[in-house]
Order: sequence, then C-alpha cells, then structure tokens
Amino acid sequence: MQQKSASAPSPLRQLGWKPFFQQQLSLDELNDCVPVRVMAVHRSQIEVSGEEGEEPVLVNGSLFEDAAEKPTVGDWLLLDRETRKPQRRLERSSLFRRMAPGAKQAQLIAANIDNVLIVSSCNNDFNLSRIERYLALVREAGCRACLVLTKADLSDNHEQYTDALKKHRDLPLILVNALDPTTLEPLRDYCRNGETVALLGSSGVGKSTLLNSLAGQVLAATSGIREDDSKGRHTTRHRALYAIPEGGLLLDSPGMRELGLADVSEGLAATFADIGKLAAKCRFADCAHESEPGCAVQAAIDSGALDERRLRNWQKLEREVARNSKTLAETRADDRAFSQFVRKVVQEQARLRKSGEE
Repeated sequence: MQQKSASAPSPLRQLGWKPFFQQQLSLDELNDCVPVRVMAVHRSQIEVSGEEGEEPVLVNGSLFEDAAEKPTVGDWLLLDRETRKPQRRLERSSLFRRMAPGAKQAQLIAANIDNVLIVSSCNNDFNLSRIERYLALVREAGCRACLVLTKADLSDNHEQYTDALKKHRDLPLILVNALDPTTLEPLRDYCRNGETVALLGSSGVGKSTLLNSLAGQVLAATSGIREDDSKGRHTTRHRALYAIPEGGLLLDSPGMRELGLADVSEGLAATFADIGKLAAKCRFADCAHESEPGCAVQAAIDSGALDERRLRNWQKLEREVARNSKTLAETRADDRAFSQFVRKVVQEQARLRKSGEE
C-alpha cells in the first residue's frame, strides 16, 4: 500500500482545523469524539465533514434548541465516535450574524471565517453605503477583508468605483472579470489551504460566478440581472461551504440586501474611524454634527474633506446598531426570565410530589 506523504495536509487541516480548536478538547473528548465541520444547514439535517468524509446529522437534541446558539455553517462540532450524535459545539473564532427585518433574534450567517471578500459590481447596483455596512460586520468579527469589484469587463470607467472607495485604501481592492481566470489570481492568496473565505454581497454582483471560477468547476447556479436596475436574482438558496483546488473553503451565501446590524460597535467605529477622529475635536462632547458651533465634522464637510453621505450613513448605522442591540438584550432578558420561571415551576412540582409521597 502506498503511504501518504508526510507533508500532505490532513483532511481536518484542509477543512480549517487550527490549534484554536484543538486546544478546546479534553482528554476524554480526544478519545471518545471526532471533530467535524458544518458544511451546510438544512431544515431537518446538517451536512458535516471530517476525517471520515461527509455525513448527515439530524437536527435534534439540546444543541439545536437555542436559535441564537445552534450550529451554523462553518461551526466545528464534536460527534460521538460510536453513535455519531453531536456532543457539543466548539467555541468560535469568528461569527457573522444579522438582524432580519422585524426579527427579535439574530440570524446566524456563518462561523469561523478567516477571510472575507466583500463583493460589489461595476454597474448601477454599486452601493457605497452597503459596502460600509458589510465592512462594519467584517471588522467586528476581526476577519481579513478584501474589496472585490466584479464585472470590470462591462464598464469603461472603473475610476468612478475605485475613487468612491478611497476612504478604504487600507484594504486591498481588486477588479475582476469572473470569467477571466487571470484576473482572479490576486484572490487566490485568500483561498490558501486551510483558510475559510466568505463572499458577502447582494444578489447579482457575481458571487456564484466568482465561486465557480475560483473552484474551476460549477458549484453554484448563476443567473442574469435585471437590465433596468442591475439587480440580481437569488441563485443561491442556502449557505454552504465548498472546497476548492487550492485546499481552501469558500462560503457561498444568498444575497442579503437586508443586513441588519447589532452588537457591532467596535466594527462600526473601525469602519468610520475618520469620523470618530473628527468628532473628538468638536467643541461639545454631545455634538450631533448638525448645526452646533465648533463642529469639526461639519467643518470637514464644508471643506470637502468629508462626504456628507458618509456622515449620514454612519449616523444611520449608529442608530440601527443601538436599536437592534437593545432588542437583543431585551430578548435575552426575557428568555432568562422565562427559563427561571420554568425551573421554579419544575422545582415546585417536584416538591409537591415529594410531599404527597410522604
């Protein structure tokens, strides 16, 4: 039998297994359990992959009862070696979630992402405020980010898009034609062996086409866009991880035009650090940056150093994060109160049964 090369990475390493996760295992778990990664989530089951390949796991048991904590795509689980039932979820290195419209709980998007490609397109669907929203989410998670402009072959004026992103020159900016493999080479650094990459962007910007081109095969369906507004159709129906030839993993997710933010204060501050520095110079600590005297932010707008759109988007996202974070905190408090009530009822019933028996 031909022996495997000592330098060949293990299946777990290719799936993104790192010391961060290894260190969380106890000696008993090393003997009794196997780690697997969640590759896709469906209504009744999840698909996981590990040393022994892919297998389905039924969505039942205590691990799946809490909507805010249940496993999501990218999570690492420990399965019992014999029963193949999930025992627990490992602590996450990063987590992406959103507040869906009208929801009181956050919806999990993906976990344990290393790099994020924030994808927009060189057409009428380009939206700088939406990109800033994605950046706040990515920076809160602490992931490595790259800005990607697709459909470069359909535009003769790339400068209008690259100039709009000049406030984010600390981030790599790559123009690509997803059907031209040579333009994708700079992206392969983010898809190295053992790295997990997420593609974030609205429908129609070319995420699925980009995924297929990087993978060298058709992994996700694609479709055209509406000619009147350059908006796309949802070709991806659910989030899933795909292995690519370089050994990395790519997350393909449905386009999310509604990406409500909550608990991302640090990410928001990092995304709008320039406004934060200006606000610190305002005469009044509680300056609303409207018409107050000595407002450094308004002075920057008047001089052309700051775009008023950027200020308005920052203020909008600040209000949204505060509102959604408050909603989440209230929901958690209600859940804790209900759990305490249930425990008291159970304890009282047990006490009454014991008294009756005596």
